[in-house]
Amino acid sequence: MTALLEVRGVDAGYGDVQVLFGVSLQVREGEIVTLLGSNGAGKTTTLRCICGLISPRKGEVLFHGESLAAVAPDHRAGLGIALVPEGRELWPQLTVRENLELGAYHRRARRSLSKNLDRVQALFPRLLERKSQLAGSLSGGEQQMCAIARALMSDPKLLLLDEPSLGLAPIVVDQMFEAVRQLHREGMTLLLVEQNLVAALEIATRGYVVETGRVRLEGEAAALRSDPGIRAAYLGI
Repeated sequence: MTALLEVRGVDAGYGDVQVLFGVSLQVREGEIVTLLGSNGAGKTTTLRCICGLISPRKGEVLFHGESLAAVAPDHRAGLGIALVPEGRELWPQLTVRENLELGAYHRRARRSLSKNLDRVQALFPRLLERKSQLAGSLSGGEQQMCAIARALMSDPKLLLLDEPSLGLAPIVVDQMFEAVRQLHREGMTLLLVEQNLVAALEIATRGYVVETGRVRLEGEAAALRSDPGIRAAYLGI
């Protein structure tokens, strides 16, 4: 499979604090790849580097083999990179429908607005029922559905999910992962950061283990699930 995304030797951080140290990974077309690690390991910072929200101090990020160093975050979205951030970050005083429409702000996505609205409402029928409701009044699960749907409205080629199950009830978590599976069946490529490591490794193709800003281990998801060190350190087994 062709590498859709490559992160090569990236150092990054905030102010005087360095968070990432030579992080390298790749996501091939049609894969679900998961980033594993404890809180503070650097997983969210890695996603922010990919989206352009922070700039690497060293190394580079490539998409379709082209460097993104000079590409602004909004233009990266136009290229097909979409982030569902931890905490959802919806516009709470706007309706569900308005939040979704704002996800289709670049020209390519606007041309497909109607088609993508139908798509996300088929994936999350609850959003159709709530389309006129203020996003801030939704339940946690409904807000997460809206955040994922908003990202999908940009018609992405690569979807980055940062802790999509955080704080949700188990039944809603199951619905969320089923939606991820459905997107994958439709051909979506995904990079997943997820606290529910068992569930993440069950749906992922491959995974990377990040510790203190460094990739310590990588491999097929099945191999990581069976690795005694991973099971003890991250899965509690």
